[in-house]
Amino acid sequence: MAHRPSKKFRKTLLGSGAVLVLAALNAPAAVSFAEEKYHAYKIAQPGYQREFGSWAEVAVPDRYRINAIHAALLHTGKVLLIAGSGNSQKNFDAGTFETVLWDPVENTFKKIPTPVDFFCSGHSQLPDGRLLVAGGTARYEVLDGEVKKAGGGMRVKNESPDQAVTLKKGTVFRSPSGVEYVSKVDVTVPKAKREFEISYFESGQMKPWKTKVTAAETRVFVEARKEGVQALTTEAAQYEVVGLKGDAADDVYGLAQKLTTEKQDFQGIKGAYEFDPKAEKYIPVAPMKDARWYPTLVTLDDGRVLAVSGLNDVGDVVPGDNEIYDPATKKWSKGPFRYFPTYPSLFLTKGGRLLYTGSNAGYGPAEKGREPGLWDLEKNSFTKLGGLTDPDQLETSASLMLPPAQNQKVMVLGGGGVGESSRSTPRTSIVDLSKDSPVFTDGPTLPQGTRYLSSVLLPDDTVFTTGGSEDYRGRSGSDILKAQFYDPRSNAFTEAAEPTVGRNYHSEALLLPDGRVATFGSDPLFDDKDNTRLGTFEQRVEVFTPPYLHKAGADRPVLGEGPQELDQNGRATFKTRDAGRITEARLMRPSAVTHTTDVEQRSVELGLTSSQNGTTVTVDVPQDRTLVPPGWYMLFVTDANGIPSEAKWIQVG
Repeated sequence: MAHRPSKKFRKTLLGSGAVLVLAALNAPAAVSFAEEKYHAYKIAQPGYQREFGSWAEVAVPDRYRINAIHAALLHTGKVLLIAGSGNSQKNFDAGTFETVLWDPVENTFKKIPTPVDFFCSGHSQLPDGRLLVAGGTARYEVLDGEVKKAGGGMRVKNESPDQAVTLKKGTVFRSPSGVEYVSKVDVTVPKAKREFEISYFESGQMKPWKTKVTAAETRVFVEARKEGVQALTTEAAQYEVVGLKGDAADDVYGLAQKLTTEKQDFQGIKGAYEFDPKAEKYIPVAPMKDARWYPTLVTLDDGRVLAVSGLNDVGDVVPGDNEIYDPATKKWSKGPFRYFPTYPSLFLTKGGRLLYTGSNAGYGPAEKGREPGLWDLEKNSFTKLGGLTDPDQLETSASLMLPPAQNQKVMVLGGGGVGESSRSTPRTSIVDLSKDSPVFTDGPTLPQGTRYLSSVLLPDDTVFTTGGSEDYRGRSGSDILKAQFYDPRSNAFTEAAEPTVGRNYHSEALLLPDGRVATFGSDPLFDDKDNTRLGTFEQRVEVFTPPYLHKAGADRPVLGEGPQELDQNGRATFKTRDAGRITEARLMRPSAVTHTTDVEQRSVELGLTSSQNGTTVTVDVPQDRTLVPPGWYMLFVTDANGIPSEAKWIQVG
């Protein structure tokens, strides 16, 4: 659709005796200025906005600007923006950890005391509306060539069945050759496990008790006391714990395979907290068994939460030791064992299996844990799914369950090569899990290869995608200032208004209760095409208003008074003057997103009936909790033109 400026505008823009035109013949800057002015004019026109939507920057006071690494929508309608140390070693060393709560209705902001470094943690919506936040950063990475002191993981053994041993940060471990290493955090080694064995004489007489003791073990990262090659070791050895006396000196010791000056990766924490949206504060709960940095947390059909993957307390990818959080007890238990690279995209599917799309973000070998498949948690079996184009370019790809969730179709969009690869793909692929033997099939391609694409479900059953970059972390000025709508019904993309803020690594986008989409963050390596100027974290917030809101103006369907929870039949009735125009209803789970990973969002089709007098509508929510996991949802109703109401919040138990 062409949009021409008015005669008056052209006169203003090109007038003054054609001075601007003449200048443009010899001055590229003048041409650029004219193009920018015309572009600004074009995108402000009502006709343009009704077709493509519009963008607007949010006014964020300086004191509330943070490096948004995580974003989650709470059932109060406010957005929790978590930075932790915000990918800043300086902040980490100073213990400066930040969280800001944004109210998009009032455009007000509030700083939230942040107890630990939630940088690169995981999060999940709990049934009562709290947000579970688990993991984060215990230590920043040290790159190859910058490691001055040999270090690595030390396994600490305790052979005493009588008492646990706590070793404080700074505990010294001494090698057989006298080289000393220092622990970097406090660590507690549990008591050894004592097992009793009973055996019998042939005559039936009992023999005396026999006991078997199995040493307890935990890990801690250690670093050489002194710089230099004398501390390097590539052979397994046992290490004395300096300062222990008596039996403890014999019972407690360290074991290490190798301690080197190779790159030392980030290390995770075990801490877990619930954020209470009403009290607006973090509340500590039991820590995880394993430390995790870059973990995925996914809600199960019974409201419990599965935590998978992440880097542990010595910087290794957790080898497959997953765990489950129970919000009733606030404690963790052992989950089914399976390896995934960090931030894997896992979706609860109808029937209770988890779909792993292969999307992930950053750590783990290229040849391990990258293939998509369906994971049966009860049997701990994994069925691989084929058909995916560019399967070696799933890192930093986006994944989401297409609307409505009843169709059980999941889409993968874009992605790139493993690690700091410059490769990226425009591929999209869709798997239909309702089929007996599902496989991925190609969808329409993106305009270009795209990493870090944000993809958001909208209440009109379309998907809004925006941002990303072609190269790793926007290198070489490769941020993509484009946006698209994907329509599952036509299986096609259409153009959307272009954002003005580039978004790559450490960026997020989510649906707001008023039907708009908010975007946050971005952490480019460089700020220029020649890769000479170091990048700065993007702290601006930009909000997209979809075309359906420009078409509607003030004339949107309105849901009036109604309950915040379902009746025993899974229904809820709302007063409305618009019963006659409302045609569809959707229950939309609020996002909790980081690193292009949002396994929370889903859109569920609801049954819809109007009263005979046309003054109420009743929505009917599916009873299947593998389709509708327990928690708070946004309820949108739409008219025949796809114009949505503002959301009502409703809790599914």
